[in-house]
Formats: sequence, structure tokens, C-alpha cells
Amino acid sequence: QFGKGLPITKADLTENGEKVISYGQIHAKFNTGVSVDDRLIRFVSSKYKSTNFNSLCSRGDIILADTSEDKEGCGNAVYIDCDEEIFAGYHTIILKSTKDNKYLAYLFQSDSWRTQIQTRVNGVKLFSITKKILNQCTIILPPLSEQKVIADYLDEKCSKIDEIIAEVKESIDEYTTLKQALIAEITTNGLNNNVDYCETNFAWIGKIPTHWKLKPFKYILNERNEKNNPIKSTERLSLSIDKGITLYAEKTTNLDRFKDDFTAYKLAYKGDLVMNSMNMIVGASGVSDYFGCVSPVYYTYFDNESDHITAKYCEYLFRSRMLMRVLRSLGKGIHHIDRGDDRVNTCRLKISRDDLRALVLPVPPLSEQRDIVVFLDKKTSEIDSLISEKQSLIQDLETYKKSLIYEVVTGKRRVV
Repeated sequence: QFGKGLPITKADLTENGEKVISYGQIHAKFNTGVSVDDRLIRFVSSKYKSTNFNSLCSRGDIILADTSEDKEGCGNAVYIDCDEEIFAGYHTIILKSTKDNKYLAYLFQSDSWRTQIQTRVNGVKLFSITKKILNQCTIILPPLSEQKVIADYLDEKCSKIDEIIAEVKESIDEYTTLKQALIAEITTNGLNNNVDYCETNFAWIGKIPTHWKLKPFKYILNERNEKNNPIKSTERLSLSIDKGITLYAEKTTNLDRFKDDFTAYKLAYKGDLVMNSMNMIVGASGVSDYFGCVSPVYYTYFDNESDHITAKYCEYLFRSRMLMRVLRSLGKGIHHIDRGDDRVNTCRLKISRDDLRALVLPVPPLSEQRDIVVFLDKKTSEIDSLISEKQSLIQDLETYKKSLIYEVVTGKRRVV
């Protein structure tokens, strides 16, 4: 039987009260679909127990998100595996049954089920899953005794896979922390420990070699504020935290956001340090390998060195976690937006041009900047390679888990 979630919005959520799971939490990356993770839980007023009793879910029920921002998310659901009652929240459909539906929870992770939904939904930026669509889908249903054995088998196998994935993710976090610490250490202390140091009176910098200088950013790099008018480039540049500067032509999504009025953009040249004013608090700064144009929310800076070494040195500086904390304290705007799906958008803190220009940074001599960049290029590349290997391992494990679930719930691998 189908049920409907609470007719509420995010504004109706409270700090405590009755537990509720809405569509945003169902789409969270850590939702396995077969168990209630504590991070999925939000709360609503206890008054809904008397007015919307039918939206309460108990063990064996499944809460399915009735909207998704992409087709891949169509079919996302969560199985209630706890004895405590939980409300289905906004934009959800409840699948109620008097029987244990753990087998179905695993079936709903398989492409054999999800493609039935994904081929029936309509939409461009938002896809809606209706009860009519669900009624048109076919369910593979073994005898109850086999369903129990299948669910128990997958519980055991998938939990072991999840444990390995968690360990690998923890290892990635450790490598990421190591990389951040290395950048912070080298960009403020240099490569030679056998030198005299002096205090800077800046907590995030600490001590620096005495022959280094402290300069406001406006005296380190030159700002390029060249409008793309008349049009010199129609190649749009994209800046991501992990990949640096890329071309929009290489991306497959979000191209529809941009218009063809390239005169509204600013130019960035090869070797320029490009910085996203709304996102540099999380490391969105990078030296460009391309000539192209960027939106007005970007800042672009250049140096007079043929190898652009100061711009590259500054790229590392602005990827230092300690400096990112300073930038966060300078940011103006909304601190964060809780999207409800474990993704907190911190891209609304804008760093003003004046605050950026006034920011005091440690500056070594050019020769040391070159040595530092060469050293960090090598070391961070080695760490990134290790991280990439572990990310590939996670992808392999997730692919194996998905394949295992598919084979077992469709009877292609017999466990009974």
C-alpha cells in the first residue's frame, strides 16, 4: 500500500521532537537504502502524531523520494530497520506492508528496478516519481523464506564491503590532511630548516625565515581586470577545487546556464592565478593553462615572471587550510545553506576585492619560490596519485557491491 509523507517544508523542522526523514536525506550519499543512518534523521513537532498519523512509518516500511534532481537519483529510498516510529517527510512516498520488506530494499538498489522508474519519469531539472509510475513497475518476488535468506546474505556481504570502503575513505582523509599540512609547512617555513626565523604576529603564519618578506597581496601580484569586449575569446574556463582550471567544453553538465554574451565575461591568460570570490574559502584558486574568459565573480591576477612562478607559489598558499580559515573569517554573506542531503553549500561567502588585496602573505625570494613550487608539485602529485588509487578502489568496491546485489535479488546468484 502507498502512503504520503507529511505536508511540510524545511521551515517546519525543529531542533527536537518526532523523527522524520525527507527526500533530501534520502538522496544523501551516505544513505545505503537498506538501513536508517542517524545522519538521515531530522525532527518535527509532536503535534503531527495526532494530525498526520498515516505518515508514520515503522519497521519494514520503505520511504521513497518522489523527486530527484537527476535521473540517477530516481528510485532512491530508505528501509526502516528500527523499532522506533519515524515520519516520512516532504516529497516522499511510503511503501507500507505488514511483511518484512528488507529484500525489496535491496531490490530497489538494482538497475533492474530503478531503470523502470528512470525510463518513465519526465523532467529537465527536476524529475517526479508518482504512484502511477510505481504501479507500472514490475517486482521480482521470491517466496518469503527465500527473501529472508537473500536479505540476510546481502546484509553480511554488503556490511563487509562497506567496512572496507569506510577504511579506504579514512585513509583518503589522512592523505588529504597530510597534503594540507605539507603545503602549510612549506609555504610558511620554506625548505631549509637551517636558517634564522622571526615571528610574524600573524597566527596562521607563525614564524618565517628572516630573509622572507611579508606583503599585502596587492603588492605581490597584479590584478587583471580586462573585459572580453571586444570579444577575444569564446572559451569559457571552469575552476574546481580538485581539478583546478578546466575548459567548459570538457564538461557535460550545466552548459545551459551560460548565455552567448561573452562581453559580460573577463579575460584570463595562461599563467594567471584565477580565484573564485565565492568559493576560494574552500581552495578554489588555480593557475590557468589556458587563455579564456571567466564570469565576473572571478578575480584574475598575474606576475611579470616568464614562468609565472609567483602565481604558482600563491596558488599553493591559497590552498593552505590555515589560509582558507582566514578567508572564511573575511567572507561576507550566508555562512552555509543546509540542502538537507548532507551537502552544505559554503559557496555564499564572498571575499571582497579590498579584503583580498589587503591580505598579508609570506613571500620568499624568487629562487626559493621556484624550489618550493617544484618540491610541492612533486610531493602533492605523489599524494594525489595515492588518493586516486584509493578512489579507484572505492569505485571498484561499489561496482562489485552493486553487481552482487543485482545478481542475488534477481536469482542469478543462488544463495538459498
